[in-house]
Amino acid sequence: MSKIIASSAMRASHEMVKRTEDMLDKAISEKGKDFVFEFPDTAYHLPMIYGMTAFKVKTLGDMKTALDTAKHDLHPVPEDHLWKPYLGETLDSGMVTLFAEEIYLALRYINGLEPAVDPETNFTYNGFITDTIQRNLGIQLVDGRMPGFAAIIGAAPDEATAVKIVRELQEKNILVFLSGQSKDKNGKLTSVTKQLLSQNIELGWDTYIVALGPDTEHTLYALDWALRAPMIFGGNKAGDYKTLLKYSKDRIFAFALALGDMDDLKWATGAGAINMGYPAVCDTDVPVIHPTGVCTYEHVDKEFDHSKIVQKAIEVRGLKVTVEKPPIPVAYGPAFEGERIRKEDMFIEFGGQRTPAFEWVRTKELDEIEDGKITIIGTDVEAKYKAGGQMPLAIVVDVAGRKMQDDFEAIIERKFHHNINEAQGLWHMGQRDIVWMRISKQAYNDGITLEHLGIIQATMTKNRFSAIVDKVQVTLYTDEKDVLRLQDEARAKYKERDKRLAGLTDESVDTFYSCLLCQSFAPSHVCVISPERLGLCGAYNWLDCKAAFEIDPTGGNQPIAKGEPLDAVKGRWEGVDNYLKSNSGGAVETLNLYTIMDNPMTSCGCFECIIALIPEANGVMIVNRGYAGMTPAGMKFSTLAGTVGGGMQNPGFMGIGVNFVTSRKFLYADGGIKRIVWMSKNLKERVAEDFKARADEEGISDFLDKIADETIAEDSEKLMEFLASVGHPALTMDPMF
Repeated sequence: MSKIIASSAMRASHEMVKRTEDMLDKAISEKGKDFVFEFPDTAYHLPMIYGMTAFKVKTLGDMKTALDTAKHDLHPVPEDHLWKPYLGETLDSGMVTLFAEEIYLALRYINGLEPAVDPETNFTYNGFITDTIQRNLGIQLVDGRMPGFAAIIGAAPDEATAVKIVRELQEKNILVFLSGQSKDKNGKLTSVTKQLLSQNIELGWDTYIVALGPDTEHTLYALDWALRAPMIFGGNKAGDYKTLLKYSKDRIFAFALALGDMDDLKWATGAGAINMGYPAVCDTDVPVIHPTGVCTYEHVDKEFDHSKIVQKAIEVRGLKVTVEKPPIPVAYGPAFEGERIRKEDMFIEFGGQRTPAFEWVRTKELDEIEDGKITIIGTDVEAKYKAGGQMPLAIVVDVAGRKMQDDFEAIIERKFHHNINEAQGLWHMGQRDIVWMRISKQAYNDGITLEHLGIIQATMTKNRFSAIVDKVQVTLYTDEKDVLRLQDEARAKYKERDKRLAGLTDESVDTFYSCLLCQSFAPSHVCVISPERLGLCGAYNWLDCKAAFEIDPTGGNQPIAKGEPLDAVKGRWEGVDNYLKSNSGGAVETLNLYTIMDNPMTSCGCFECIIALIPEANGVMIVNRGYAGMTPAGMKFSTLAGTVGGGMQNPGFMGIGVNFVTSRKFLYADGGIKRIVWMSKNLKERVAEDFKARADEEGISDFLDKIADETIAEDSEKLMEFLASVGHPALTMDPMF
């Protein structure tokens, strides 16, 4: 590393600290040292400072203490080695910069300047990344759909180059964070965010393109996001900086693309990022730094050819990117799944109560179908399609395979939603006979035809289910009379399936399944999935795991022979305990599936809901991910999550999937649904129909009305008043402990 770069980073550290200190002193003079601040929806205070030091920054006075500590470490560093990681006694210039940037951005929030708004376009940046968003991404992080993360800082030479770089990252399913500015080829100060907006590129979490803020300092939000991962998912403790930094390097596959001129602050911020193991690839002539035997964290590289810069960064970071793409004339990948096609941008649509439409998978014998055959049946199909507007459509997918089972039909059907949505310019909602699809004008102009809908389903069904599907044949029907006739047949099959699945109980099978996908983040966590208890992320049920094992016998979903029952009421089996011991590294020795009070299931951190004991109510509350308010447990979701995640067993607290709330095995050993005294309103509305059916089975038809939510109580005192007024059964049940 040259002396010039070292002095640039050090100079930026001093300037950033001074700027932040002036801003902080002003805030203290106006609001006082005791003024309380917290970033939105996080349990980790100022995450960078908290993670590295375990110091909880809650007030302006705490910010002063933290900044003074960072300021104290502003001293010259050895000329031969700038990027000395944080050692617990001193901070290098990069970490000093990150501490100062975090306080600076917190002050901007206090002053109403965050999330930032672009004055030219009125575009609102994302700002701080919440714990909820991080947990929402959990399943994508662990199942391989999202292999890595790119922070783009600055601007491309022109709009076309910016679009090309970001599209390539999207097609590789890499999440993109945008921040900072630099000059384009015309010498104008701009950013990749502005360049994309000028080309009408949709930004947001749904499209994997997240604009954090207009300045280099906003890169800190991405680093805050990354440093929380070892605490949220890995169960690592704040202050254990060596473990956090190593976890970030080994498990958070991030890298930076620094586009345009490199100023002092970019070097200093990059110095902090490199401590976390994140390499940077620049498109300017910078010194190349490779990791050495002494320090494995350093890595700065350069690539002038923008058509090669993404691949260069992937190689530098060591990412493994596998892209499955059908032969269609538009881009394809999960990053396009969140695109919306508005009516004014739509070329044609199917279903959505506008026209009859449905999707149906049928199991056939191998000699009954022709692999890869796409057939369109209808009158004047080409003319009707070219006219646009609305059109009836039935998509019938016939599959055959030596390992294919009828139970897998519904699983293959559920993937149709992703298969279509991952095509740029195609949009899909619903399934079965409530499907709704749209094709955009741009996709039509790019050459998407009706046949491509069949090609997508045939190709991706074969790719994603290759172990159980040997042949796929797709037939599309476009005449309304054919669609309606076949729809009646499909509905009869749907009912037959549902009846068969409803008969699946934990007692009716001798095998459960594990889900070990989250062990990439939480090494001691093992999810045990039974017919009546789905995975806590909500993404995997028993049949999903059964199919996944057939598809990949060495993958993350493995069969667990139940063995002898050790406690049928609590849901404990000998075979499950043995499996847990060997697959959690001995961290978990026993599990009870049907109780929250005695060795409950562990969690990674991507649970849909949290159950928490309310001792004074002799019951439990359930809060869903995304609810940001206070709960009667005295904690918000983000704080409660700290008692549940990281592979820990903590009696009285447990992460679950939403659908477990209406299972007959929900807290079976504790008294079942009668123990529920509080649910967040959104969750109550989401489960209402199925919950009322369960309540009817229990002989408590009006029970949902006796469960409080945030509109009734956010503290235990008001909760108890409400429960007493409605005669909630939990108040007279046996004590939970």
